[in-house]
Amino acid sequence: MRELAYPFNLFDLNGQVVIITGGLGKLGSQFAKTLVQANAKVATFDITEKPNQELEELAREYPLLFLKVDITSENSVKKGLIAIEKQWGIPTILINNAGWKASPNNPQGAGEAFEEYPIDLWERVFKVNVTGAAICAKIIGKRIIEAEKNGVIINIVSQYALVAPDQRIYDYRQKIGKNKFVKDASYGASKAALVAMTRDLAIQWAPRGIRVVAVAFGGVLNPASDKEFIESYSQRVPLGRMANVDEYNGAILFLASGAASYMTGTTLVLDGGFTSW
Repeated sequence: MRELAYPFNLFDLNGQVVIITGGLGKLGSQFAKTLVQANAKVATFDITEKPNQELEELAREYPLLFLKVDITSENSVKKGLIAIEKQWGIPTILINNAGWKASPNNPQGAGEAFEEYPIDLWERVFKVNVTGAAICAKIIGKRIIEAEKNGVIINIVSQYALVAPDQRIYDYRQKIGKNKFVKDASYGASKAALVAMTRDLAIQWAPRGIRVVAVAFGGVLNPASDKEFIESYSQRVPLGRMANVDEYNGAILFLASGAASYMTGTTLVLDGGFTSW
């Protein structure tokens, strides 16, 4: 049988320079690990420069750069970009992964019903999740266009960009003597804004050689969470469980690679079926 000849290895990122915002977090560090092993050079933008031990060790044999960058500051992002260009050249892939959301233990008013929800908290969520992503897309996208290169921007969103949270998931808290918690609207609204931005930039930048896509994730298992929460959430998922921390790596590699070369302006959903019912 004649072997099919492809012009490239579909999942090989050799020659690509990647920026991952929030790159030292739970998911960001997973993405960094995956992409360097696909032959990319990877720089992380985070509010800290201190990677976990696994990434620190990985950086001894793979091209990993850890930069302290405030994505809500245009000057900070521009300085980060300059540092990357000096080391490796112009980035061609941006993963807008950095995000912030309220949690049951947040002392700033998280868990309040919407009529009591602090607007300063709402603004903080939007500043990181939307404005930060817009700043990075604007600055990195402009540089890709100036260099007349092809590029990819991947916006990390959430199932809550597509459906409202099922507040019944949190009913367990009062049963075990904890405070009532309402999953706030700011997180879903901010991620929905990123979906809209994805479509808009995809249309604007398709003629310039930049693909813009979003990927919506479901909840990721944190063994430190209340076991009652894990059970309650899992009952809401058709697959019957939360995602393992490494289960989104394949999707990120796919979207960043030539395997997704005809994909732009759309949202890939990995949520265990959460949004299917």
